[in-house]
Amino acid sequence: MSKIVRFYELGGPEMLKMEDAPTQEPKENEVRLRVQATGLNRAELLYMAGQYFEQPKLPSRIGYEAAGVVEAVGPGVDKKLVGKKVATVPGYSMNQFGVLGEEAVVPSSVLGEYPPALSPAEGAAIWMQYLTAWGALVHLGKVTVGDFVLLPAASSSVGLAAIQIVKDAGGKSIAATRTSKKKKELLELGADYVIATEEEDLPARVQSITGGKGARLIFDPVAGPFVEKLAEAAAPGGIIYQYGGLSMQPTPFPTRAAMTKGISLRGYSLMEFRGQPAVIEGAKRYVYERLADGRFKLTIAKTFPLAQFREAYEYLGSNAQVGKVVITV
Repeated sequence: MSKIVRFYELGGPEMLKMEDAPTQEPKENEVRLRVQATGLNRAELLYMAGQYFEQPKLPSRIGYEAAGVVEAVGPGVDKKLVGKKVATVPGYSMNQFGVLGEEAVVPSSVLGEYPPALSPAEGAAIWMQYLTAWGALVHLGKVTVGDFVLLPAASSSVGLAAIQIVKDAGGKSIAATRTSKKKKELLELGADYVIATEEEDLPARVQSITGGKGARLIFDPVAGPFVEKLAEAAAPGGIIYQYGGLSMQPTPFPTRAAMTKGISLRGYSLMEFRGQPAVIEGAKRYVYERLADGRFKLTIAKTFPLAQFREAYEYLGSNAQVGKVVITV
């Protein structure tokens, strides 16, 4: 038996329950992990509320990112994996493979090794943030030297990963956050510029920062009406990569900016690389190398023990954090 977390009704963290469950045996092309840490993501808050693109089949487990030790492998999986420290790469179904708890069974294809110098808590804080940012900014956006990149919700784990990716490519990151409260910390974590959107005129500030050029790439998880402000801040021919809808409001298409500046609004999700193992393997190498040599550094906002799983998700939903929220087991 092991302890797992799941929910029987849609809602918030208050719906999550910890239960004892029989140990699972991995099926073909699956492995069982002894979980050491789990990284939390906003996708899980949406999922438990029934607002994610994958709808829960109740009761459902939860959790996308775990770091742990391979305990057992199913048919078709190399037995040499047993005993290895690995982390899970999001892109699979939480309905089938939720990882929050003491153990988890996942497809062997979603495993990623992390640098041995990192702790399990750090190992659980890698793949969602860096691969999400990599997909839009490197693989699709081709960020390069001299690019200005606007990053709303920059204090999130994905936002911090994006700041590092832009810097590594030679671009300039413009971090956007609602108030000045997180400005100093964002600058310390590598942002070139910070704009407090509730206190400053975002398009005007971007134009000032960029010398009138605007931002070529905009990487936005918020959506809603503010997209029109982002479009005003975009450079001619710029692209807004929309990877979330945290505002929970309808998102207008910025017709005027699209027509006058030729900008694009493109929906984006890490899930679009599902079924493209060569792309994901290249991305994992890119991230691993930069974590190993110190170019990328993880920021963990706060860790919670497994028993405080509800408090951990409540903290994630508070928007108080800068970086990743992690549950240790």
